[in-house]
Amino acid sequence: MKRNKILIIITLSVLTILGTTGCEKYLDDLAENRTYTGGTDYTVSSNMILPLIGTYQEFNGIEWECYPLISVRGDDVNAGGLGDQQDFAETDKYNYNKDYWMYNSLFQNFYQNMLSANSAMEQVALYQEFASNKALGDQYIAEIKVLKSFWLFQLTRTWGALPVPPTSDPSQLLVAPLTPKDDIMQMISIWMDEAIPNLPAVRPNERTDIPGGVTKYTALAMKALANLELKNYPAVASATGEIISSGKYTLEADYYELFKIPGKLNNENIWEFQYSDLGQGTGDNYAYLYAFFGPQGWTPAVAGSGDGWGFWEPSLKYIKFMLDRGETVRLETTVLFTDRGIAELRSDPSYTNLPAWISNTTRSGDRINDYARAMFTSGKHYLPSNQLTPGRTDYGTNKNFTVIRYAEILLMYAEALTQGASGTAGTADEAVNLVRTRAGLSPLAGVTNDQVMAEKYAELAMEWGTRYFDMVRLGKTNELSYDGRSFTAEKTFLPYPQNQIDLLPLLGQK
Repeated sequence: MKRNKILIIITLSVLTILGTTGCEKYLDDLAENRTYTGGTDYTVSSNMILPLIGTYQEFNGIEWECYPLISVRGDDVNAGGLGDQQDFAETDKYNYNKDYWMYNSLFQNFYQNMLSANSAMEQVALYQEFASNKALGDQYIAEIKVLKSFWLFQLTRTWGALPVPPTSDPSQLLVAPLTPKDDIMQMISIWMDEAIPNLPAVRPNERTDIPGGVTKYTALAMKALANLELKNYPAVASATGEIISSGKYTLEADYYELFKIPGKLNNENIWEFQYSDLGQGTGDNYAYLYAFFGPQGWTPAVAGSGDGWGFWEPSLKYIKFMLDRGETVRLETTVLFTDRGIAELRSDPSYTNLPAWISNTTRSGDRINDYARAMFTSGKHYLPSNQLTPGRTDYGTNKNFTVIRYAEILLMYAEALTQGASGTAGTADEAVNLVRTRAGLSPLAGVTNDQVMAEKYAELAMEWGTRYFDMVRLGKTNELSYDGRSFTAEKTFLPYPQNQIDLLPLLGQK
C-alpha cells in the first residue's frame, strides 16, 4: 500500500512538471533533466518501474495542439475560422506554412518523447542487471517500446521520411539518415513482434499494477495500424484477428456515453489517454485542454460550466453523408448542432426535412448557441456539463481521450479481408455488422471494400485523422477535394518545420 502511494505521488509530480512546460520545449534542450541518471542506485530493483511510469506520463501529457494538427486534414472535419490560428485553418485547406508554431511543436514534442523513451528503456536495462525478476524488466521495456511506436507512427504519417533516434543521445539525430515512411512502418511492426511476447494478455482495464496500461492487444493494434499503412493486408488480418479471437473486447452498447465519463477504461477501449480530477471539485486536476474543440458559446445545463474556443467543426459533407445513411446515434454523438448549422443544412433542398431529433440542444440538456467560428462542433470531444465533477468548470475536464477502439479493430479486419486477406476470426460481414448493429443499422451481406470504408468514415470520424490517411493510402484523394479545397499528392505530408531544419540540416536536403 505504501509503495502504491509513492507511485501515485510520482505520477502526479511528473504530470505537474509536464503541465508547466507548454509548447516551449525544443529538440536541442532535451538532454537536461530527461534521463534517470546521476547517482541512481540500480540495485534497488523495486525502482525499476520508475522509468516506465515516467514514460506513461509523457504519453498522457500530450500537448493539446498535437492532436488537432494530426487530425485536421480530411473531409470529416474543418478547422473553425475567424480566430488567431489562421495557419491551422490553412493547413485544413492543404496550404502549409513550415514556420507555423504547431508544426514545430508536434515535431519537437514527439521527438523528445521518443528520446526520453529510449532513455527509459536504457535505465530499465540497468536495473535488470541486478533484478531477480528479469522478466518484469522485459515487460517494462516492451511497454515503453509500444509507447515509443505511437509517437513515431504519428510523426511518419504526418511528415513521411524521418530520422529515427537509435538511443537517448539527441546528438545522434544530427547524423541519422532519413528513413522512408514504409521502412519506419516495417520497423514499428518488428518492434511490436518483439514486444508482444512480453506483454500481459489482458485488457487495459484489467491491469491492476498500471490501470489502463499497455497490453499485448495494444501492441497487436499498433502492428495492425503500421501494416495497414503498408497495405500488408495479411498482416493486418492476422493482428486484428488475434485481438478479435481473444474474446477480451466488446463494443460498448451505448455509443453516446462511450466518449464521456462512463466510457473511461471501457471494455471497447484498447488505448486511451487518461485524466483525472481525483473526484474533487478543487485542487489538482490532470486534464486535456478540450476547449480547443468546444463551442464558443453555449447555455450549459449546469450553469457556470465553461465553453470552448470554436476551432473544430464536423464538415457539412460528413453530416450530409450521415443523414443520407439514416444514421442516428452516431451522428448525434459525433456532431453538435447550432441553429445556424441547422438552417444551413435546410437551405439545401435535399435536406429541408431533417429528422425531428436534430436540435441545438443535446440529450444531456446543453444548448449549443450560434457562434461565428463554426456551424457545428464535435460531440466526440464534448463532455456534458452535468458530467463535470461539481466545482469543476473547464470544458471537457476529467474526460479521457480515446486512441484506439475495438470498433476500429473490427473494421480494419474487415478491410483486410475485402482486400484479399484470409482471416480466422470470422467474416468481413460479421465484423462490419457488429459495428452497424450497435449503430442501429441493418446488416450487410457480401460486404465490399467500399462499404467497409464508408463504415469507417461513419464510425471513426474526427478520430486521429483516420479518414484522411485512409483516403491517401487508397488513392481516393478526390474525396479530400471538397468545399473549395483542392488536394494533390504533393500535399500528402506537411513540410518539415523550419526550426527543425535549422537544428537538423539533413531535413532540408530531402
